[in-house]
Amino acid sequence: MKKILIYLIKFYRKYLSPLKITTHCIYTPTCSEYGIEAIEKYGAFKGTILTVWRVLRCNPFAKGGYDPVP
Repeated sequence: MKKILIYLIKFYRKYLSPLKITTHCIYTPTCSEYGIEAIEKYGAFKGTILTVWRVLRCNPFAKGGYDPVP
């Protein structure tokens, strides 16, 4: 399951992300890098929850900055 999720994130980064108008990420590491790292570190379930929470925090009102995987 971990490999499938990581593959989906890499697919998004390669094919879908370049289609977006704004490609600037306010967080370091980017949300996709964060997702891959969280899934590798915590597994498919908890890594996905952490990744979804990170994506939900990514909005125009967020400060951004350095936000590593816990």
